[in-house]
Amino acid sequence: MILPVSNLTKTEQIPFNSQNPREEKPSPYDKDTLLKNNFSNRMRIGIDKFAKAFTIYPARGMKGSTNSNFYEYLTMGSNVPSIIGSIILITIFNSYKNYAQSDKIGAAKIGNKMALGVIFYSLFKSLSKSLITYPVKMKTGIDTEIPYAKVNYQLQEKPGDYDLTSIEYHKIGESVDFTRWDLLYGDVNKNESPNFRYDKIAKKNGLGENLTDSDQEVKPIYKEVLVKSALAKSFASYMWAATGVALAFQDCWQDYFNVATLKIWKPREFFHSIKIFARSFVKSISSLYKGPETAASKFSKYSGKALIGVTILSTLAGMFNAMHITKKPSKITAKDVMNKNKESVVN
Repeated sequence: MILPVSNLTKTEQIPFNSQNPREEKPSPYDKDTLLKNNFSNRMRIGIDKFAKAFTIYPARGMKGSTNSNFYEYLTMGSNVPSIIGSIILITIFNSYKNYAQSDKIGAAKIGNKMALGVIFYSLFKSLSKSLITYPVKMKTGIDTEIPYAKVNYQLQEKPGDYDLTSIEYHKIGESVDFTRWDLLYGDVNKNESPNFRYDKIAKKNGLGENLTDSDQEVKPIYKEVLVKSALAKSFASYMWAATGVALAFQDCWQDYFNVATLKIWKPREFFHSIKIFARSFVKSISSLYKGPETAASKFSKYSGKALIGVTILSTLAGMFNAMHITKKPSKITAKDVMNKNKESVVN
């Protein structure tokens, strides 16, 4: 077993600046910390990234801060353009008040479908990744989405700055070549066995129990699952996103648009709209699968079936491929190779 090098404490890395004493702002983490992959943490991380992508990160970048880094650039790139683009797509046809009276009805229909398509695109693309993550975790014991908080020590920009940190949120397997193996080891301060996470994965994949170096046995398997899962999620997420958009453009949604409301303070109307939404969603699946009744060609008749079929098959293929592990260590030992009954000569 190769144990990780202990992280230096905050006081060891950033010396106190006695010339510029200032009350230190409390930080939720004093070192890189492994987080549980649960709904509350995912929501908190998502909200944190979203808020900073529109406030702190662009302000820091525009003023040319030395602490503006690639993580902040990627966070803005994955949030700002998609949100602004979605708003533009939704408002293009929904600004039908400025259209001629004869065009308002048609613009309203397209606008509603466009708005629903944007919502379904984001939801289906995000949620579809779970179709790979959780089955793979159940089969192999490897969670490819484990998050961790990275404490980023910042450079001094003003004379009064000292001990400045920012929190970044990453995933253990974000980089296959630089996987944070050190965070997967147990904390001795919490009476955890150093290899307890690796032991569980080893047992789950049939490598045995009470292994001397279960971490070294598991790491090649972990890497293989990371690579295959990333490929599967990439294909599946975009296929499900396309399917979501196709569902949103089915004509049966007009029943929902006629009663749609977000007025929670009117529970009778609100829950009725939810009921109609669920009914329209089921109808949209049937409509996409069957195709239009007055199809002009075989392509339009069977394109929905093809899209649904390819989406499901690509998801299943990616999932089973990620579960199929080929890099398990050999179980052949020296006892299986050497025959004690035969003479051997050592030069």
